[in-house]
Amino acid sequence: MTNYKGLLFGSIGSIVETSEIQRKSFNKAFKKSGLNWIWTKKKYINLLNKSGGKDRIAKYAKKKNIKVNSQKIRNLKTDVFNNYLKKYHLKLRPGVKNIINVCKKQKIKIAFVSSTSLNNINSIFFSLRNSIKKKDFKFIGNSKLVKKHKPNPDIYLMALKKLNLKANDCIAIEDSQESLNSARRAKIKCVIFPGKFHSKKKFVGAYKKVYRLKKNIILR
Repeated sequence: MTNYKGLLFGSIGSIVETSEIQRKSFNKAFKKSGLNWIWTKKKYINLLNKSGGKDRIAKYAKKKNIKVNSQKIRNLKTDVFNNYLKKYHLKLRPGVKNIINVCKKQKIKIAFVSSTSLNNINSIFFSLRNSIKKKDFKFIGNSKLVKKHKPNPDIYLMALKKLNLKANDCIAIEDSQESLNSARRAKIKCVIFPGKFHSKKKFVGAYKKVYRLKKNIILR
């Protein structure tokens, strides 16, 4: 057996567990925007089928038949979320630190193939307090790098190009079905690593499902 040449972390949730912080941040942004929306845990879990905060808000507003500035609300939510991250220290999800160290030792390229905002990316790394560093990653994605976000494959295709690797040389790690679909559409095998809000869901097309990252996932 040989190692893959690239390990591609996808969404923020593949590295840290932020689902509950995100949900509370949305609700606070709604309140600041004069909306009486409250996303309960159950409701938020269903809404996570749509990737990206702006699109999630727009979809919900359409269902409610209400016109809103989804970009403005998303920006408010991002501010709330980032302020939280500046105050508190996030912990890496189980096995993330170890698998990154293994990849570094074995010269396997690591990427963070996220399509979230650059502000969110920066806040995540700040909150991790050097548990992992940006320099550990050969490529870090963000929402401004591509026009079409997940589940479209664009951000993964860009990562492959930047890493100078082929799809079959890489293994992706994602935490949701929509993000899994993005990797699959780029022809990349994907390990599903579900967080708290996705743990009971069924995933279609995953190479395997794990709850802790171990070094055997980089073997093929």
